[in-house]
Amino acid sequence: MFLERVLSSIVLVVVLAAALLLGGDILFLLCLFISVVAYREMAKATKVNDKKGDINALEIVGLLGIFGYYGVRFFSATETYVMLTIALTLIGLMSVYVFAFPKYHANQVMATAFSFLYGPIMLSYIYLTRNLEDGIYLVWLIFISSWICDTCAYLVGSAIGKHKMAPVLSPKKSVEGAIGGVAGAVLVGVLYGYVMVHFNLLELNNIWMIGVITGIGAVISQIGDLAASAIKRNFNIKDYGKLIPGHGGIMDRFDSVMFTAPMIYYLAVLLLNKTLY
Repeated sequence: MFLERVLSSIVLVVVLAAALLLGGDILFLLCLFISVVAYREMAKATKVNDKKGDINALEIVGLLGIFGYYGVRFFSATETYVMLTIALTLIGLMSVYVFAFPKYHANQVMATAFSFLYGPIMLSYIYLTRNLEDGIYLVWLIFISSWICDTCAYLVGSAIGKHKMAPVLSPKKSVEGAIGGVAGAVLVGVLYGYVMVHFNLLELNNIWMIGVITGIGAVISQIGDLAASAIKRNFNIKDYGKLIPGHGGIMDRFDSVMFTAPMIYYLAVLLLNKTLY
């Protein structure tokens, strides 16, 4: 299991790194793919469809909404059309609910809307961050805030963790680990900023601003991790999927990334004055 987990992690990092470096259509298609998978995993977990191997009208509307949303993001950055796509998706779900009544329960409609908004919309900010000015360098802050934080939290928690952070939800997570995770993300963020400035790859008035961004992102990432765990506990499931051997599904591996991606995007816009191309 450990070897399987390590090997799949290496493959995942290589594929993701290549897509982030290349950007453009490659990253767009990768984000679309993982968004569709995340949507399906969450829809399955939240019981949108009780029939295994089948797909119902609610799920189809959600999928159409994802493709519509990503299409708008690809061809236009206008927020008016983005919000229109989201609104039409929600209206579409309610239309299915109304005209098929009482085939679908309100809980299924709300679960579908949540599945559409949670994974796909949040994950799209990886692509949007990459498309910012200097995005080829800034997009890595998403993963420093999430995966580096997660690694540091695990190491510190295993070494000195004593005080439980969420004893009912996640007994193994400690306050010490959480602090270590944030500190690790800040340190790596500052070092990353220093290297970028040293080699004239990124213009920054203060490299500590990168540490501030990754620190905030790290705090948010831990909330994302716990939120995904809470949903699994509510629905009594171990993993969201089996796509990534040793890790589970997209929702299992990208749960913290979903929270850090929009946070890093908006912090880069607000604190670093970066804009979309």
